[in-house]
Amino acid sequence: MSVLDLKSLSLGRDMRLDMFRGLALVMIFVNHVPGTLYETWTSRNFGFSDAAEAFVFMSGMAAGLAYSRRFETGPYALALLKVWARVRQLYFVHITTTMMALGIFAGAAMWFGLTDLLLKNNIRPIFINPLGSMVGIPLLGHQLGYFNILPLYAVLLFFTPFVLPLAQRKPLWLLLGSIALWALAGQFRINFPNYPNPGGWFFNPLSWQLIFVVGLISGVAMKQGHRSVPYSPWLLGIAAAFLLFVLVWVKWEEFGAAGRDVLGWFSKMGLPFYITWFDKTYVALPRLLHVLALVYVLSSIGIIRRFAESRYAAPLALLGRFGLPVFATGSVLSMLGQAIKAGTGENAVADFLIIFTGLALQLGLAFTLSRIVAARSRAAEAKTHP
Repeated sequence: MSVLDLKSLSLGRDMRLDMFRGLALVMIFVNHVPGTLYETWTSRNFGFSDAAEAFVFMSGMAAGLAYSRRFETGPYALALLKVWARVRQLYFVHITTTMMALGIFAGAAMWFGLTDLLLKNNIRPIFINPLGSMVGIPLLGHQLGYFNILPLYAVLLFFTPFVLPLAQRKPLWLLLGSIALWALAGQFRINFPNYPNPGGWFFNPLSWQLIFVVGLISGVAMKQGHRSVPYSPWLLGIAAAFLLFVLVWVKWEEFGAAGRDVLGWFSKMGLPFYITWFDKTYVALPRLLHVLALVYVLSSIGIIRRFAESRYAAPLALLGRFGLPVFATGSVLSMLGQAIKAGTGENAVADFLIIFTGLALQLGLAFTLSRIVAARSRAAEAKTHP
């Protein structure tokens, strides 16, 4: 990518958001092809949270940046419909990628005898209860494994028009209400229902909304020209120390075991599981604190902004700029990668080809889309200034 292209990409955008969103997409893709040697290098191996928390936070931030001005200038109904148009797009992308994944696994079973794939990723219920599953998939009550995040995103974005004005005027009230909802969902295990399977969503929207809301408030604050949480050397030091503490916890088995014993003691004393454990469905407190500390530290280091605007970060920023098509493509490619890995087994060459070919295709898609956007922009400018 040329310097000119990089400048046009960064015009009017915070490149840190694009860069980190691109990095999250890379890690999600790698994690969605389990068993490769590359998954040991993704963020989930260095802390309590993983790329999913980062993705949801940045989705909330992007919503705050993209839609807050529309709700200020009005009319409200038009701004609401703009957000819901994006929700509709997310829904149809989810349904499309789900059906493509089913096609990949069906083809792998039919043509290559990889029938074990039909017992994984929550596909088995489709054969046990096909009618119920055909109802559950479009209602988002039946979600394939690794295809849970777009339904979550769609639900959170659907309710964004109702909370975004509060994020603009009373962000502290919104945050307190969001924390209360998170605590209620965890305390009483309230979740969106699955169908036809029992249980609830893997990513519980009533819990994950807290990460999204923090991102939304941050995005609104950025649009208004300030930080939602002001820079403080003391707070930065505490957040950085916590991240280091968690890193030692994760990498030093004896230290981590001692830490889990302490959390177990608190659990026996009566504290609920969403405070004392690492549950992902309800975003337990250790995961929540880790992602918030990580966000604060990364947003407070000046060199990261400069790096995000450099040519070295341009590929990640390009992926992040076209997050939805890249994520959808990566989701389908990761299922294809799972099928290929099921046939090749432990094979370092195959792992390399699966991961880096998939990433190259996603980057190629993002580059192509950037060329299309640039061409349309030039055409529009030519019409305006013939």
